[in-house]
Amino acid sequence: MKPNYFKSKLFLKYFWSYLFILIIPLVFITLFIYGNAVTNLRAEIERSHLNQLTQTKNIIDDRIKEMSDIASRISYDERLTPYRVHDPYLGREAIQALDQYKAPSSIIGEMLLYFHNDKRIYSSQGMSSLDVFTDKYNFHNWTPKDLIYDLNSVKLPTMRPADLLNRNSFQQSILAYLVPITPNSPSPHGTVMYFINEAELTSLIDSILGNYQGLSYIIDNNGQILTDNRQGESLMEAEANFLFGLSPGIHSQTLNGKQHSIVSVKSENNGWTYVTLMPSAQFFSSVLHVRSFIIMLFSIVVLVGAAIAIMLARIQYQPISTLAEFANSNAKPNRLANKSVQSGNELERIRTLLVDYSSRVDLQEPYARNHFLFMLLKYGSAQNQPPDLLEIFNLQFDRTHHFVMLIGWGELEDGQNNKQDRQEIIELLARMEFHELAAHAYGVELPQPKQLALIVSFNLDAAMQEFIHVQHIVQDIRGNILEMVDVIPTIGVGTCYSSPDQLNQSFIEACSAFELRTSTDHGTVTFFEKLSYTPDHTYWIPDNVLLKLSQSLKQGSYAVAAQIIRPEFRHLNTSEISALLMRCICFDILNTMLKTASELGIDNAMQEMAPHMMFNSLDELERSFLNIASRICAQVERNQMKKEHSLMDQVIAYINSHYMDHNLSLETISFEFAISPSHVSRSFKEKMGLNFIPYIWQKRMEEVMHQLKTTNDPLKDIIMRVGYLDTPNFIRKFKKETGLTPGQYRKLHTENERIKSGT
Repeated sequence: MKPNYFKSKLFLKYFWSYLFILIIPLVFITLFIYGNAVTNLRAEIERSHLNQLTQTKNIIDDRIKEMSDIASRISYDERLTPYRVHDPYLGREAIQALDQYKAPSSIIGEMLLYFHNDKRIYSSQGMSSLDVFTDKYNFHNWTPKDLIYDLNSVKLPTMRPADLLNRNSFQQSILAYLVPITPNSPSPHGTVMYFINEAELTSLIDSILGNYQGLSYIIDNNGQILTDNRQGESLMEAEANFLFGLSPGIHSQTLNGKQHSIVSVKSENNGWTYVTLMPSAQFFSSVLHVRSFIIMLFSIVVLVGAAIAIMLARIQYQPISTLAEFANSNAKPNRLANKSVQSGNELERIRTLLVDYSSRVDLQEPYARNHFLFMLLKYGSAQNQPPDLLEIFNLQFDRTHHFVMLIGWGELEDGQNNKQDRQEIIELLARMEFHELAAHAYGVELPQPKQLALIVSFNLDAAMQEFIHVQHIVQDIRGNILEMVDVIPTIGVGTCYSSPDQLNQSFIEACSAFELRTSTDHGTVTFFEKLSYTPDHTYWIPDNVLLKLSQSLKQGSYAVAAQIIRPEFRHLNTSEISALLMRCICFDILNTMLKTASELGIDNAMQEMAPHMMFNSLDELERSFLNIASRICAQVERNQMKKEHSLMDQVIAYINSHYMDHNLSLETISFEFAISPSHVSRSFKEKMGLNFIPYIWQKRMEEVMHQLKTTNDPLKDIIMRVGYLDTPNFIRKFKKETGLTPGQYRKLHTENERIKSGT
């Protein structure tokens, strides 16, 4: 090229014209590609943050629910009742129980149990006075006075930040979660307090922002910041309060004079708000590799364009025909590839998943008082209980006579009111007074959903027969139920005893009367004493005694069975009857146990009893019968344990066949098998040696690897097919475990298969 070309205005005009024709569209295309890359990357990052924030919320919700469930179980745990934890010997068992509750949870730093107005507080490490406790746990923003006040007055689960100061004035940020016990009670009797290291929560949100600078907040339902994870900047209090009012979703807002991308998720369980925000300018710096490529491409195209412009200008400067031929034969093949990541909108699916997690059935368990009364029904020994415990539960067994009623009802015509009517019956029968009959009664909830027990104590009227007095009490109770709720109860009534220590026998008798009632219609009242007939000879065992023996074996109550067998043999020892008649009477007891064993499905009972049919003395036969009763009761307990193990096998089989369902969770399994999520998690870990979530990830990972090797389906379809909805997050976790991306993994195994097939 000759230097005088640039001195020509026409040549320069052609040159600049062609150069601008190339440069100006290139600038717009470059800006469009760069902006589109930033927009797509921003959308991907924001959706990833939304998904990770939602997963963090679900994890924290599960942990909070787990701690509430632990507090609920503590309130019903007989080892952790006030009288047991105060006992010098049983207190050690209570401390061990607290440690057992704490151990399965990874988020709980310390767990403490406090009973209202008590001077002591209990933890998994031991018992200490409040003075020692407040001296050990010195909080910067929580005075001992306020701490004790909160322990005594909190009525709803409460989470509050607390800065713990040690002896070196080093400040440790923790969260204190206070749960009143009994949960949902208007008058709680104590508080379970959990100490959660703030790092346990910040560790869950550390990975959300990744390498980006910004803020992650967890804000409670009162707008108070529980924890935050600052990576770079910070916000003023007014701007932090603004975050609390944001609706869930993705927002763009100016804070501190800078444009920010804000992702917000709100928990439907506890009202907490989870927020991440980061300066929008970082999205442009995040596409550094794209920007570098575009700058390099832009520079190359500019240089090439300049050369082409010079060439075209020179051609234009030559004859028009030569320029036209040259232009037709030199088409510009430069093209820009626009690589965009296409990601589907998963908001609606996440919302659906959140609804599934939030639909939990929180079934209230019986109160501690109900546990105490149920133990009396099962084991008796009411008079051996500490007076302080009876006073706490407002229980009195100072009357002269005591008996147990079993009340049941069938399905109601209006099934929607069934639960409401049952609750009304429970409240009605919790404590009843009959002043005219000098009687009071305590209701006891039983494991069976349609049955309640009632412990009745009264002073016998000297002018009235015992059975008539019992009948009047039963009729009054039945009348009260009919007046209060639209339920016609079926009632079984046990024998009346002079000592409350025999309530377990009366309960077995009430169960027998209820089971063997003469009519199946609602409204039947069956007395155990009326089940017997008058024998022709005083030596024969009454039918009601045999019925009671059968029921005690079905309940697995060896104590009651032994209390039936021993008196009968003592009576035979003092009776002057023939050996043949004595053998026949003994066979009554033997046949009853054999029939009961058959009903319970214990098929080997006959073989075990056969050697005992020949005996040399009544003492020897008594020991044999007691041994047989013990074996039957033990078998009943083993059958119950076997049933539980079988249930866990079913749960594992269910998981193995449904692990590709994205709705699969501890809650769905809990609903499917009618067991609590915490029980599923604990039993699953004991059975499989692996937690539930890692097990599901492992199953899905194996299935994705299998389909990558055996199919040509798109990666996104495979990932969604196995139940994982967040594709970018799955790819990151896949690479972290295998060292390869899914595409690299498929390519590697495809090449290996080709090598194998070639050889």
